[in-house]
Amino acid sequence: MTPALDLQGVACTFTDRHNPGQRYTAVKDVSLTVGAGEFVSVVGPTGCGKSTLLNVGAGLLVPSTGTVTVFGQPLKGINKRAGYMFQTESLMPWRTALANVMAGLEFHGVPQAQARAQADEWLRRVGLGGFGDRYPHQMSGGMRKRVSLAQTLVLDPDIILMDEPFSALDIQTRQLMENELLALWQAGERRSAPSSPAPPTAGQPAGRGGPPGRKAVLFITHDLDEAIAMSDRVVVLSAGPGSQPIGEFSIDIERPRDVAEVKMTPRFIELHKAIWAVLREEVLKGYQQQLEAV
Repeated sequence: MTPALDLQGVACTFTDRHNPGQRYTAVKDVSLTVGAGEFVSVVGPTGCGKSTLLNVGAGLLVPSTGTVTVFGQPLKGINKRAGYMFQTESLMPWRTALANVMAGLEFHGVPQAQARAQADEWLRRVGLGGFGDRYPHQMSGGMRKRVSLAQTLVLDPDIILMDEPFSALDIQTRQLMENELLALWQAGERRSAPSSPAPPTAGQPAGRGGPPGRKAVLFITHDLDEAIAMSDRVVVLSAGPGSQPIGEFSIDIERPRDVAEVKMTPRFIELHKAIWAVLREEVLKGYQQQLEAV
């Protein structure tokens, strides 16, 4: 089956902003695939290029070398079949929760009444059915993340890119959000989105012609527990610069999962030990590099 997202031989080299005469390579020779309907997490030390790879998959960054394909088509420009959920706050403070979720639909030309109905439905699905008139400053951190999740999913993307979306939340709220995301992903229901009779390509808006069922998810996290509890597969990156995949682990734990309960199972503990054995040295390398930089 054609992967939803396929990075092959990707490298990203940048000019050092502190020393314009020098260049550094954030990631090199990275090959990473995410199958249709697959949940893949990438873990690694701080500064190893995890977010760089996510931006490559989103089309926000053109790799220095390598190829990127989306459902078999070369990615040119922004990946319009992907939704991106950022680590930082992405809500517009002057818009209500409902208006924030409607924004992407309006941008794609969906009539306002239809956009309002779809946005209202997604707020209900993430547990905020009665909070559409709230502004971001009137909501808790967990509620704002729910709005951001609805904002991402309302466009019915075939691929969901997530950059440490729950890292700023307290542990209880974080586990609730993780379970909510898994429940929505597990359900695999496709929603109506802006459409066109034209054949689907990697340049089309999200939700056009992708395979039915679950979305493909590429999830970036520093939290190994989170990665194992949520994923089908965990990819480990080495310390930078020039980070590369150094381990790939299939998470053969039965679904559906509760992210708190699954951490107490023997198989989870076995997987955690195996992945940490690969990751630990890279985390120490990354930490030492930060100390030397300071």
